Amino acid sequence: MNNNESLASSILRASGIYSDEQLSRIAAQRASNPGMSLTEAAVKFGGSKELEFLAAVGKTLGMEVVDLERRQPSPEALTKVPASAVYQFNALPIALSDGVLTVVTSDPFDTRAADGLRLIAGCRVRTALAQKEEVEKAVKKYYGVGADAIEKMIEDGRYSVDEEFGAMTKIDVNEMGEEASIVRFVNQIIAEADHQGATDIHIEPQETELRIRYRIDGMLHKVDVPPQLNRLKSAIISRIKVMANLDIAEKRLPMDGRIGIRIGGQDIDIRVSTMPAAYGESISLRLLAKSGSFVKMQDLGFNERDFAVVNKIIHRPNGIFLVTGPTGSGKSTSLYSFLSEVNTMDVRIMTAEDPIEYHMAGINQVQMQADIGMNFARALRAFLRQDPDIIMVGEIRDRETAEIAINASLTGHMVFSTLHTNDAAGAFPRLIDMGVEPFLIASAVAGVMGQRLCRRLCPKCKREVPVDMKYYTLSYPPASPTVFEPVGCDECTRTGYRGRRALFEVLEVDEDIEKAIVQRQNATEIRNISLEKGMKTLREDGWAKAFKGVTSVKEILRVTEEQ
Repeated sequence: MNNNESLASSILRASGIYSDEQLSRIAAQRASNPGMSLTEAAVKFGGSKELEFLAAVGKTLGMEVVDLERRQPSPEALTKVPASAVYQFNALPIALSDGVLTVVTSDPFDTRAADGLRLIAGCRVRTALAQKEEVEKAVKKYYGVGADAIEKMIEDGRYSVDEEFGAMTKIDVNEMGEEASIVRFVNQIIAEADHQGATDIHIEPQETELRIRYRIDGMLHKVDVPPQLNRLKSAIISRIKVMANLDIAEKRLPMDGRIGIRIGGQDIDIRVSTMPAAYGESISLRLLAKSGSFVKMQDLGFNERDFAVVNKIIHRPNGIFLVTGPTGSGKSTSLYSFLSEVNTMDVRIMTAEDPIEYHMAGINQVQMQADIGMNFARALRAFLRQDPDIIMVGEIRDRETAEIAINASLTGHMVFSTLHTNDAAGAFPRLIDMGVEPFLIASAVAGVMGQRLCRRLCPKCKREVPVDMKYYTLSYPPASPTVFEPVGCDECTRTGYRGRRALFEVLEVDEDIEKAIVQRQNATEIRNISLEKGMKTLREDGWAKAFKGVTSVKEILRVTEEQ
């Protein structure tokens, strides 16, 4: 053990928060993991929380523990240290006073960082402490995600910059090795999106900035990026197009591609869409886990009545079960859940998807390819010669697909599909508008499920409040005197919400509904018949979840309509 190690161990002992037994365990873990720092070992194996450790060691060393949520760095301090050094040492400069730079780090024993920052800043450095995750979050907030890579790209002579338009005009793709800054920046943006649980990344060139946004829990959040990023937008867009095997020279037409990457041991499939816009190409990335764990049907969030009806329908030998709702309402997740429920060795299941979002063992999944004529209708016709028991078609978009699906159900197959309508009852007029005969719809469709997604309240910080009666009508009497509202904490990144929950309305087709369909009654009349038979609307299901503390009243009002 060198002198620095011995001194650090003595400081740890002097802090008074560890027993001799705990200190021995920390030393043993470090001996078996040479790359582990003393701070990391103490926090991980010492039995104390990180904040408690920092407070005790900080008191011993005379280092202040800083709350980075409330302490805002000064502009002078931020410009004193380049982004590359900040990311390298995971240290945030917060104040510059009388020639002394205060830097916040999570490791009080990292003398290498203090010495390096002193040389870079050219002044004395005083160390303050904060939790590691808080330092990382603050660095991204004040310097921007991937700021170190952007800094390196601007310094790099390989890129020529058009000063008039503030954007790169040339990029040598052949020189982009694994360590190249442009590669690292794009990888950081994707990795950060995955870390935050984003489903989409939107890269949008604006007049004065390159705006990057993540869609998290259905809502868009702007990503903190370095201000000079706009100068490099052409390079970033070209790099993504190279990853997706798209033509980087074509900038006038929309293009679609795919990227396959691995993050944290998990394979991620990314769908890429480019669109020419006023200030450059806008790019949207949809992140899909190739082998995600499927949500079990009992975990989707059905009430007792809806669960019983859906369970009965999906186990029928024939018929059509439709899931309706707008894009991004969780229809695919529900369909995969149903398929997982009925996927047994004695059942042959075939799916036509555009695209295949999740790969499921034991199921024959077919990717649609419109450019060679492989569409839903053609796939369905071929399926009928493949002896399937259950068929899933991604979406019914036209009369031909609808008629083949109906014929398949009438000839002894169970068919699952989706339809874009506002509610469950609207599926029948939609099929009639496509040109399908009402008597065929009435005979074939076994049920329709409408669906929406609402954000789920963070269990750590949600707050109970009295019911505000202005939100309710006689149709929706409050089930309890209180509901919950979002607050915001570190666990939910100050939004008050974590994850999403589905709202459902399940319409089962019986004799009365069949008669209404044949008589071409409108969606309102069909809905009223279903309501009399016990169906709960999307908003009613939402109220029930709000009273249970699953979501908030504002979320229900945001995602559902008064019916």
